[in-house]
Amino acid sequence: MDTPNIACFDVYYHEGSAKASCIVFKIEPQETILSHYNKIITPVSEYIPGEFYKRELPCLLGVYGEIKEKIDLAIVDGFVFLEKGKKGLGEYLYEALGERIPVMGVAKTFYKGCQNYLRVYRGNSNKPLFFSSIGVEQNYAADLIKTLAGANRIPAVLKMVDRLSRSNVNF
Repeated sequence: MDTPNIACFDVYYHEGSAKASCIVFKIEPQETILSHYNKIITPVSEYIPGEFYKRELPCLLGVYGEIKEKIDLAIVDGFVFLEKGKKGLGEYLYEALGERIPVMGVAKTFYKGCQNYLRVYRGNSNKPLFFSSIGVEQNYAADLIKTLAGANRIPAVLKMVDRLSRSNVNF
């Protein structure tokens, strides 16, 4: 895949609303932010354990609709696959995007029973990220996550999109 445009998403929740954010970036010739997007989503569904996608997916699709660039890969905070063939947020997003845009899931904590994931270690951290993907070869995508800018466990762009979703929240 030649110099893909990558969309990295995160959502911050406050009471009955959410702020969905996205950073679009390229990694070659150097990691470069192309743009960022925000969308306030009201109302949002309540969190239901094991059905996180019902709350998060509408938010991701809301901010995705704001993106002007062609997107080649998407990164979400969560898993693509869960246990026993159950879909995770990443697979739901992949399907919602017509199975045209590969999705990579990067989770900071393990979901019990999760399948089809890799442990990705970055920097000097002994604590892994839990990585999964759909629509793109998993080892290629995991290597991409390993090489993203940032000396610590969490890639810099993932930290940036998290901060963007939390900054100047106007619900």
